[in-house]
Amino acid sequence: MRYQIRHALVQYGADTILQDVNFEIHDNEKIAIVGRNGCGKTTLLKLIAGDISMNNLDSDETCGITMAGKQNIGFLRQVSFTDGNVTAEEEIQKTFAPVFACEARMQEIEALLETQSEKALLNEYDHLQKKMEALRGYTWRQDMEIMFQKFGFSLEDLSRPIGTFSGGQQTKMAFIKLLLSRPDIMLLDEPTNHLDLPTIEWLEEYLQSYDKSVVIVSHDRMFLDRIIDVTYEIEYHLIKRYPGNYSAFVKRKEADLIKQEKDYEEQQQEIKRLTDWIEKWKNTPTKVSATRSKRMAIEHMVKIEKPRRFDTKTFHALFTPRIESYTDVLTVKKLSIGYEEELIRVTFSLRKGERLAILGENGKGKSTLLKTLVGILKPLGGNYTFGHNVEWGYFDQQQAVKGDMDPEQTVLDNFWQTYPGLMREQVRSALGSFLFSQEEVEKKSGQLSGGEKVRLALCKMFQTRPNLLILDEPTNHMDILGKEALEQMLSSYPGTVLFVSHDRYFIRQTATGILEFGENAVTQYNCPYEEYLDAKKRQTADSLQPGTHTAAKQKTNAHTTSDIPALTQTTSDTPTLSDVFDRKNYYNPGKVKSRLLKQLEKYEEQLRLSEQHAAELKLQLMDPSLGTDYEKLMELQSQLDAEEHNQETLLERMMEAETELEDLGGQPS
Repeated sequence: MRYQIRHALVQYGADTILQDVNFEIHDNEKIAIVGRNGCGKTTLLKLIAGDISMNNLDSDETCGITMAGKQNIGFLRQVSFTDGNVTAEEEIQKTFAPVFACEARMQEIEALLETQSEKALLNEYDHLQKKMEALRGYTWRQDMEIMFQKFGFSLEDLSRPIGTFSGGQQTKMAFIKLLLSRPDIMLLDEPTNHLDLPTIEWLEEYLQSYDKSVVIVSHDRMFLDRIIDVTYEIEYHLIKRYPGNYSAFVKRKEADLIKQEKDYEEQQQEIKRLTDWIEKWKNTPTKVSATRSKRMAIEHMVKIEKPRRFDTKTFHALFTPRIESYTDVLTVKKLSIGYEEELIRVTFSLRKGERLAILGENGKGKSTLLKTLVGILKPLGGNYTFGHNVEWGYFDQQQAVKGDMDPEQTVLDNFWQTYPGLMREQVRSALGSFLFSQEEVEKKSGQLSGGEKVRLALCKMFQTRPNLLILDEPTNHMDILGKEALEQMLSSYPGTVLFVSHDRYFIRQTATGILEFGENAVTQYNCPYEEYLDAKKRQTADSLQPGTHTAAKQKTNAHTTSDIPALTQTTSDTPTLSDVFDRKNYYNPGKVKSRLLKQLEKYEEQLRLSEQHAAELKLQLMDPSLGTDYEKLMELQSQLDAEEHNQETLLERMMEAETELEDLGGQPS
């Protein structure tokens, strides 16, 4: 065991943050700490790092912290580079001070060995060589340059003074230093924040192969699923250890709660049965012995605690758009975006009900596109048009968190200032749906956390009831339950969504299509995230085979009924598929009508099979023999939920196809 905390109590003033904490790190475990915002996750990291101490060290309890020898603990704290004139390379090289010291001593010994050959020197040199290997001292420059580039920097940036980098870039620099220092226990607090997808995927691979321990606080569920061996959950000030990654923890916790509820109810029924028997016969002389026996049976029972409900308090906002938009929501053609110089040209289309996720590396133009569409930036060329009756709402997480807010203004007054025509109760109701209770509405803006500011901004945007949501990183600063609530909200939202996100789990649960910002082109995939990944793999495989074309023209399963293929790619110099299909000689109404009729037949058959399968699953759920097989019941319920969601999707597609048929003058069969 590398590290152990026993029965720790952590308090801030009179407030208890953590109590009776038992926490262990074994060998090379990768550990996740999860829980609601404010539950004490970062506090636990600070306790492990030695930044704070437990409050019960002087008590009589068996408590304390033990380590197996000296453990080097690395923690990414508040970034503070003391000298802004030092170059990035010089700052990062401070990490390799042990390597340079070892290297200098080896050179001294080499000089001494030219004139003498003492065994002690040879032994020391051999020891230093092994130490250099352990420190990766022979490859330090290669490691530094690779990692520097993986975090989005160029090698030329190594010569720039550290003070010329932005705050976010300096945070990345400190992260690079932490990774290169290779501590025995690495503590990471939200490591994927502000990293783009390629960097996150590289970091996953790095941490998976890291030969020491890592403790991670993160709301990135896919990141946790791919790295973690053990999950600790903090809830109601207590901590519990679960084997496995985040998904395994969720299943285990749900199963444990179901079992505890069942056992508790059975025990309460038994206690009631025995108590009723005692009350009935307690005054009967012949039953005195039996009464005493049953009373002792109750007293000696190991009482099962009444299960607490999950700490799942989160915001909820079920709403419908003020008006319904037409089918074509947004059409973008050769739109040149950028500030003074063009970043890239974009062509894509967005239809009613679609949820299009924008992916790509940082700096490629994702947020710039959204700012251009809502009029914050002017287009440099091309055009875009919103469809009839489209009313959009825009959310920018940077503006939400860092925007100009009067720090003395309460949450209630801030919202009311935006919507002065609402009654007080209407304002309180709107804020309440986003977890601002009676007391919290009086909280001053300057006291709000990042997550609370995000909730307030979303609440104000949703109040307009738009039918098109344009969202820039909506899940940043949200905890996992908040993200799940937003996923459910967007999945049931009848309007259209265009959003930027680096949270792959959120994208997988929400998106019906992908708009990928690549190196020199923007590609639209009219398919969910998993199918998009499959398409990317096929493209990579095809590109590696001589004599084959890239998969860029290959069709994927699309959630659309238009003639445009599901995967289209545009560059600045090539005509787009939208341009091609604008030409009348490529449009054949008869073929379109025939295709729509075939699609309707296919959807009807798929719906019939889905309903049949759902009925079979419901019968299995009613099987008395499965009454205690919670794992099987959960699996069946999950399959049933998936079938019902599939039926909703099929019905939506059928309605779209029927609408297009009516527009063409055809009748659905």
